[in-house]
Amino acid sequence: MTPMSAPAARHTSGSLLTASARTKRRNAAETRFKAYGIAAIAIAVLALMFLLYSIVRDGASAFQQTYVSLPVTISAEVVDPKGNRDPAEMAKVISMSYGKVLDDSLKAWIAAENIQIPDLSEADIKSFFSNEAQARLREMVLADPSIIGETLDMTALTSSRVDGMFKGRVTEASAALDAKTSVAQYQLAQAMKDKGALVTKFNTAFITKPDASDNRAEAAGIGVAILGSFYMMLIVLVLALPIGVAASIYLEEFAPKNRFTDVIEVNIANLAAVPSIVFGILGLAAFINFVGLPRSTPIVGGLVLTLMTLPTIIISTRAALKSVPPSIRDAALGVGASKMQTVFHHVLPLAMPGILTGTIIGLAQALGETAPLLLIGMVAFVTTYPSAPPEGFFDPASALPVQVYNWTQRADPAFFERASGAIIVLLVFLLCMNLLAIFLRRKFERRW
Repeated sequence: MTPMSAPAARHTSGSLLTASARTKRRNAAETRFKAYGIAAIAIAVLALMFLLYSIVRDGASAFQQTYVSLPVTISAEVVDPKGNRDPAEMAKVISMSYGKVLDDSLKAWIAAENIQIPDLSEADIKSFFSNEAQARLREMVLADPSIIGETLDMTALTSSRVDGMFKGRVTEASAALDAKTSVAQYQLAQAMKDKGALVTKFNTAFITKPDASDNRAEAAGIGVAILGSFYMMLIVLVLALPIGVAASIYLEEFAPKNRFTDVIEVNIANLAAVPSIVFGILGLAAFINFVGLPRSTPIVGGLVLTLMTLPTIIISTRAALKSVPPSIRDAALGVGASKMQTVFHHVLPLAMPGILTGTIIGLAQALGETAPLLLIGMVAFVTTYPSAPPEGFFDPASALPVQVYNWTQRADPAFFERASGAIIVLLVFLLCMNLLAIFLRRKFERRW
């Protein structure tokens, strides 16, 4: 018999309680990797906070507006030159003529309050009120001609430059360099503020009123844009959700696995990565040029956004269906359920949280899209509200992201302020939609 060989001695590099050089290098590398991750998260959070701060800083003032309150004498010589009180004749007096009524009332108030401002010119008085104030005064007179000749306490909208004096956009130094205002007008606004004739309050018109022309920046609102976005999201929800879920159920549960379905799945994945402007070109060619639908309408915008949202909904729905364990299907089939009963009674309810989450995220993505809507004419200047559905789907409208783009192209600084304010409203909508997705996911989530 050959003697058994002795076991080879183990090579040890030291005590387990003492880290070797190699272990120290691994630990150092892990520590560096964690530090890189923390630094990346910190930079991302700081960048997000800076972005939100800049948007809120520039847009918060859009929710405040400056108004002037003073007695206004409705001069019959201006609003009814012939003195016949004929509505047809009075309607021929344009809004700009009513500016003389406001200017004379302001001059009378300055004299009554004994306000002395050197170099105060007629141009400073005329540019103190908004053109929107003239239009509102004209509407009041035409609606009730009995107020002609009377003196009314009226609250009128100031111009964007006067409004900017109380929001930090216009200072006394910048007023001296601005061709549309002056130091004297700045001093007049401050004097009226001290006497309580000027007040800055919450601007409900920004939420409810439509867009305004370049000469009425202080009167511009997002009312039409909000309604247009709501109509488009309603169309996307009605079309994209059932079509996307039905396509996902068929592809995941019923479709045979062959080359044809493989091509469909690849194309769906590719469509999810297609730039959104391509869908705008498709909508322009298919829905406007071929079908003949009107431009700048929620129906066309909703159809384009539906095509863009479908791949996202299909992919998220299929992922939710795949997450359901196969044992659920096997158990249902084992007790005699049909394939359709298994899918609709067992698999689909369990996948519903993921489906709802993917749908809401797809809608939130569609809500913020701008490029495809620009190509179908949603950038048009619209000042009238669309009708109630379904007629309103075919009326001209705008959308929140397009309204933001439109305002950033205009010269008056008040439009940039309103663009930032509209971004705040859009972010609030997106935040609410994402919170709703989280709520629905937790509410309908089932554990097995």
